[in-house]
This record gives sequence, C-alpha cells and structure tokens, in this order.
Amino acid sequence: MSTPVLTSVHYYPVKSMAGCAPAEAAVEPWGLAGDRRWLVTDESGAQITQRQRPRLALASARPSAGGGIRLHAPGAEPIDVPVPDAAERGGTVTVRVFQDKVEAVPAGAAADAWVSDFLECPARLLHMDDPAVRRTIDPEYSRPGETVSFADGFPLLAAAQGSLDALNSLISEGDHAEEGPLPMNRFRPNAVIAGTEPWAEDGWRRVRIGEVTFRAVKPSKRCVVTTTDQLTAVRGKEPLRTLVRHHRIGNGAVFGMNLIPEHTGVLRVGDPVEILARVP
Repeated sequence: MSTPVLTSVHYYPVKSMAGCAPAEAAVEPWGLAGDRRWLVTDESGAQITQRQRPRLALASARPSAGGGIRLHAPGAEPIDVPVPDAAERGGTVTVRVFQDKVEAVPAGAAADAWVSDFLECPARLLHMDDPAVRRTIDPEYSRPGETVSFADGFPLLAAAQGSLDALNSLISEGDHAEEGPLPMNRFRPNAVIAGTEPWAEDGWRRVRIGEVTFRAVKPSKRCVVTTTDQLTAVRGKEPLRTLVRHHRIGNGAVFGMNLIPEHTGVLRVGDPVEILARVP
C-alpha cells in the first residue's frame, strides 16, 4: 500500500445538515473548528437529526461573519443567523442529545421559524456557546475534562477510502446492488484517509494526521442515516444491510473510527497519516 494520506476534511456547522469541505481546518479539543456547534431540536428540546427527518440533508449551513452561519435550503430564502448571546436570550436552555442533557443558547424566533418551515414541524435552532464545558465525552473512552460538541459522541470521525471501496464491492454482490456504489458522504466523516488496507482503521489506537496526534478510541457504530442519500434525502437499504452481514463489531454494524485529539493544530488536505499504535 502507498503511504496513507488525508484526502479530504469535512465539518458540519449544524448537526445533520450538509457540511463544508475546506482545504484545511483547525483542530480544537472538542473537534474541528465550527463542527456541529448548532443543533435543531423539537419543542421539548430533543435533538432532531436525519434519523427523524431525512430532509435535513437538503439544508446546508455556511460560516458567516463573527462565527454565525447562513442557512440555505431548497424553496427557502437564505437566512443569516448570528451567534446568539445568552444574556440577550435570557440564558441557556436544556437540550437532549441522545442521553446527554446539554445547555445551549436559543438562536431566536427568526431562525426557529426558518427551520420549522423547512422541516414542516415545530423546531428550534440552538448554539453551543462554550464547548469546553457543556458536554463531556463518555468516560469509558475519554479522560477527565475531555468534551465534545453536538457530534454524536466524539470530536472527530475518520473514514478510510479503502474500506469504502471494499464495502461497495460487497454491495455490488448483494441483494441491493442497484443502490451502489455509495459515496463517502453517507458516513459524514471529518477526515477521509486513502492508502490503507480495508478495515485497517478498526485496529488503530493512536494516529498522527499531519501535525495533530489523536487517540483512536472506538469504531463508529452506524445508524439509519447512512441509508439516506445526502443529495435527495431518499432512503434505501444500503449500506446497513451489507455492514450488518459483513462488518459487525459486537452488536453493531460499524464503519470508521472515532478520534479524540491529544492537542490542537491544523489538518490540511494532503497531510501524511501515520499509524502510531494498533490493537495488540
């Protein structure tokens, strides 16, 4: 195999909306700068993701001045959403991200109306004001004080092109071959790496990407979001059907590896990737 290399970088300003693919991105302790700092919830404060509303794939957020975002969606006028001030909004509110209760700042009535109209259900948009303190990582996999944004559970997700190629080969031989080949965006990674053997990432324990070193803590268990076409929001059977049959770890289908940064730095497309430690 050739020397592994970082081929793309991705971050998603609003959880479950389409993301951005810059040439480089800063690594903060809780993830890539700007990644999943915004969250859509229902009126009770429970997160709304593509699990419940595949249509979220059709909306996108782009960074704007001062750390805010500009929201786009088919049939909707774009809207600029500034970073909300907790004092001006009357403080934070509690939202639920899986089992976690997290404090977040409401984005305001205009943003709420925009996401509600787009999703055709009552919804709110909220911002994580201080990721250094708002949400800790599962202590089974983290060290004291390590935190994460509104991502599913860990600061970064790495995915390997070799594994996607192997998966697509399996899909082509299965009952739903017409759904393949699938693009990498089905897995919504932060870092895509080429030049590794298929599924090699399952055994990583420590990895350096360019100037940043990460602990590889847990293969990523996959959900129904991976069956959602990110360009049309239409759902199929793949890749979950093939992953369940051919690539399970424990009780779940997995694809990709969750990473926790050991320090800050910058990831750049083209960075070399070095595997520093593997499962014994």
